[in-house]
Amino acid sequence: MTDLLLRDARIVPLAPAAVVPTSPVDVLVSGGVVTAVGTGLSRPAGVEEVAADGRWLTPGLWDQHTHLGQWTLSRQRVDTLGVTSPEDAVALVARLVEEAPGRPVIGWGHRPGGWTREVTVSELDDVSGVTPVVLIAGDGHHAWLNSAALAALGLGARDEVVRETEWFAAYELLNRLTGDDGLSPSAYRSSLVDAAAMGVVGVVDLEFAGGVTEWRERWAAGCDLLRVRVATYADGLEDVIAAGHRTGDRLVDGDDRLAMGPLKIISDGSLNTRTAWCCEPYADGGTGAANLAAHELSALHARAHMSGLHVATHAIGDAAVTAALDSYAATGALGSIEHAQLIARDDIARLARLGLRGSVQPAHLLDDRDLTERIWPGRSDRSFAFRSMLDAGVRLSLGSDAPVSPLDPWLAVAAAVHRGVLDDDRDAWHPEQSLTPQEALAASVDDQPTVGVRSRGDLVLLDDDPLVPGAASSREAATALRHTSVALTVVGGRVVHRAL
Repeated sequence: MTDLLLRDARIVPLAPAAVVPTSPVDVLVSGGVVTAVGTGLSRPAGVEEVAADGRWLTPGLWDQHTHLGQWTLSRQRVDTLGVTSPEDAVALVARLVEEAPGRPVIGWGHRPGGWTREVTVSELDDVSGVTPVVLIAGDGHHAWLNSAALAALGLGARDEVVRETEWFAAYELLNRLTGDDGLSPSAYRSSLVDAAAMGVVGVVDLEFAGGVTEWRERWAAGCDLLRVRVATYADGLEDVIAAGHRTGDRLVDGDDRLAMGPLKIISDGSLNTRTAWCCEPYADGGTGAANLAAHELSALHARAHMSGLHVATHAIGDAAVTAALDSYAATGALGSIEHAQLIARDDIARLARLGLRGSVQPAHLLDDRDLTERIWPGRSDRSFAFRSMLDAGVRLSLGSDAPVSPLDPWLAVAAAVHRGVLDDDRDAWHPEQSLTPQEALAASVDDQPTVGVRSRGDLVLLDDDPLVPGAASSREAATALRHTSVALTVVGGRVVHRAL
């Protein structure tokens, strides 16, 4: 930890009743925590001093749901977000293979849930030959591969996409195609540096592969920039328990920035693949399905809880949310529902009563709005139900699910405030479920209070007031938030980003 003195900062209140100084104050961070707030504070010997010059000060921002390895890799891959049809995808692959025959094509980002037909392996084969092709959908739950890639990854011959559990297992084998997994410490650090520039001081890493050992090695190799909480999945749970790691434990002696996170469970699928488990059928058929039987889910919850681990349970459909809440209630497990994209009204109250976090990703609604209306007809009023959750007493935590959405807290905050694409002429989608800038910001700081004595020394200095007091509409407020400029990011008193 490093000590730091900020001069003349305006403290941003994170709750309507919060009492903050009406004029700029000095803030001293010592030993990783704020130890003094006032005017004219003396600078202790050897402590760095930074002039805030009246800028706005908040606790540091967190992304509570990332897949940091996938996010790092996606920044190196072909961007397919703009691909709007199978024909567009095939044309893109044909062009890339023609430009560099034999060089694997790994793409990320397209949204096939809105396409009008299913795709086939053979149509990729026709334009790619022996060049491996893997096009990963933007939700991360399935991929469209050609025959060369299927063979290289040890997947059986087929003429359709690879989905869900089978795809998750294959994903970590992609370095068979590239010869370089793209996950060097320097690549990770580049992602962390960019996150720090947006005011991020910490992430929860829910990556499928790797875990504690890999993060310790990465940390020693220069990735000790932000706070990181490292998750485990069921296949690594017993190793974590045997090592004695509990949620919140330090993973490096003498450093609380790298810590054990939760057990992550993926209990159902996604909207785009029609595998999110729902109480009512999709408009185009099926209800999705659970990935785990009820007794399997409860066994994992119980095992984690008795071993001191919180649980982050992915549940997108309303049936999946109900089943997850049943399991939490039966086992007493602690943790979160991740996504809760569609939720029954009675389950909102249960989520609050059980003391679980609603870990939500507002930017997903920007992508899923039209598809939701089409395939979950009559249910959109309880989709991304942020206001209902908050009013019921649910503790909300915002995240990105990067790379499904960009690792950008200001995009998440803006989406929660306006609930619409800013350059779209349409009105906000179900604006009754929107949050205020203050509420969205409070859900982005890892439960930290308004900056004051004894608060964590993880701070962000902003060039403008993030509460956007002069905004005349949610669109105007969200536009200002999307263009937030970060002057300084501080983790434990250590400056990790500076743009002063």
